[in-house]
Amino acid sequence: MIGMLRFFNGRTLTMRGAPEITSDEVWVDGDAIVYVGPARGDAPTFARELDLNGDLLLPGFKNAHAHAGMSFARSLADDVPLQPWLFERIFPLEAKLTPEDVYVFTKLSILEYLTSGITAAFDMYYFRDAIAQASIDCGFRTVLCGGGGDAATLETEYHKFNALHPLVSYQLGVHSEYTSSYDELRDVGALARSLRAPVFAHNAETKKEVDECIGRYGKTPTALFDALGHFDWGGGGFHCIHLTPRDMEIFRDRGLWVVTNPGSNAKLASGVAPLTTLREMGVGIAIGTDGPSSNNALDFFRELYLTPALQKLRTGDAAACPADDVLRMATVGGARCMGLDACDCIAPGKQADLIVIDLQRPNMQPVHNAARNLVYSGSKENVRLTMVAGRVLYENGAFFIGEDVGDVYRRANERFRALTAR
Repeated sequence: MIGMLRFFNGRTLTMRGAPEITSDEVWVDGDAIVYVGPARGDAPTFARELDLNGDLLLPGFKNAHAHAGMSFARSLADDVPLQPWLFERIFPLEAKLTPEDVYVFTKLSILEYLTSGITAAFDMYYFRDAIAQASIDCGFRTVLCGGGGDAATLETEYHKFNALHPLVSYQLGVHSEYTSSYDELRDVGALARSLRAPVFAHNAETKKEVDECIGRYGKTPTALFDALGHFDWGGGGFHCIHLTPRDMEIFRDRGLWVVTNPGSNAKLASGVAPLTTLREMGVGIAIGTDGPSSNNALDFFRELYLTPALQKLRTGDAAACPADDVLRMATVGGARCMGLDACDCIAPGKQADLIVIDLQRPNMQPVHNAARNLVYSGSKENVRLTMVAGRVLYENGAFFIGEDVGDVYRRANERFRALTAR
């Protein structure tokens, strides 16, 4: 057993409401937060006391759309538009992947997540047993998203992974309209109604995708998913760039989540999602990196900056998409989108998925507004510590995932050579 931990002598950003910074201590027992408040004279004996020395403690970032196993293709197929990138460069290699490949490449991505203050990821990829095992072995939190297979397979996975391990959960999903048959989409809608479960999918990532869906079905992807019952119990979409006004109304009326991926969308020239309009309508927004082959970095600070910067360019309004809203999307929004309500903020009873941001760095000084600094000037160099379920997985540049980092790198390169040889 780890014993109780104490974070003290720092700044705390709980995200329970507006981004307000306090001097509260935070105590952790096992995987949970047990106290948030001022220093107390009746404090128990702690197994470890972490002196923040003025640094910032906050909930970890939630990567609400990812394909961790795609780290094998980092910088392998760059400078190509989405459709040819997928069908000509990525899908042929993915057809050769094995579960062991995905296990190792997922671990590589988890290492990168930890350096970026990410404490949970919403992962849609092949060989979900391998993804789950990599997450469990590293101590990382993953929400799996079904992205392929018939409804019977998705139902089996839904029950299996939601009972597998405290660090692993599962949401229904389809990869996209354009990679699914009508029968598959129809059956997933029936399953969602039966399980009373939300459904997620890539949605309106490119104009071509939307136009071709209208050509096939006379409906946008959003309208098609809605008509087939995918959204009867919630859910959402990844990317959501080319939404029509009616699509946005469906998102609002169904209480759906938009997961924006500004880095990937910019690199693939897919476009800029209409986040300001969606926020004005009351639609919930979360942030994701997408995969390490389309982004190519799993750097959440880059996403934090691009989210508001692109909205300001899109609207011509420097006040659009304020930093406080973006920080909420990155923490509370991501957690609730992913079904991780116990990980959304710092409060007694919540999971101890926490990060410490080093404010004693040039890019964080002077400390006028530490919360907004995270969005506009923060970087991975500021991540001092990343904790998941009460366990420190990354601290001061060192990893604690139960395996030597050099071995992960070596195995990843070996697996890629074997993959290309196949």
